[in-house]
This record gives sequence, structure tokens and C-alpha cells, in this order.
Amino acid sequence: MMIQEKLRNLRKEKGITQEKMAKILSTDPSNYSRKEQGKVKIHDEEWEKMAAALNVPLDEIKEDTKGGVVHNDNSSFNDNSGNYYIQHFNIPNNLIDTLQDCINLLKDQVHELKEDNKKLKEENTKLKSKI
Repeated sequence: MMIQEKLRNLRKEKGITQEKMAKILSTDPSNYSRKEQGKVKIHDEEWEKMAAALNVPLDEIKEDTKGGVVHNDNSSFNDNSGNYYIQHFNIPNNLIDTLQDCINLLKDQVHELKEDNKKLKEENTKLKSKI
């Protein structure tokens, strides 16, 4: 059984939706779905969170592959025969981890900016009501 199928089956057995698992991993449901399908790498910290949420030992669900694989199903790689090329790129773990750290930092900054924007809008509303 593929690790993704095992993960999906365990998640369903425990009655956990993809949306809930996405929240546990601090990601969006579509990204979690891609992780569960094997299209996006699952990082060590995510495996730990999922094992805890599923109440199973980490080694029962964690993948044992090295590196990540990026699939490119872009239709612009048409070979004019109706077949599409699928490109595979092996990406070193340290680069994936660095990129994930950058993404997480950007998510945090977006969250902070949204909070600042909300506060500014509230202040703006208060100022307008005084005019």
C-alpha cells in the first residue's frame, strides 16, 4: 500500500477531514490534498503533527523517501502527439526545508499585515464617525 493511501485511510478511520488536517498543519485544504496525493512533500514536522492527530506512532505513517519530487503537468509541454511530458525534478531536502521556512515566514507576514489592515480600517471608521 502506498504511503499516501495509508495516510488517507488512517485519516478517514479517525474521522478527520482534509480541512481539519490542513488546519493542524497550518496549510490550506488544497495543499493538504496534494500532500495526501503525494504531489507535495510532507516535511518532518508535518509528519509529527499528523501522527499526533491520528494518535499513531510516527514510524507507522512517515514516508522513508529522501528528497522531494515536483511534478509538472503543464500542458505547454505538449509534444504535438496529444501526449504531455511530465517533468520530475529531484530537489534536495535542505532546499525544500529552506523554501518551506520562507513560505511559512511569508504566511506569518501576510497574517500580520491582515491584522494591521483590520486595525487601520477600524481606526478609519472611528475617525470618519467623528467628522
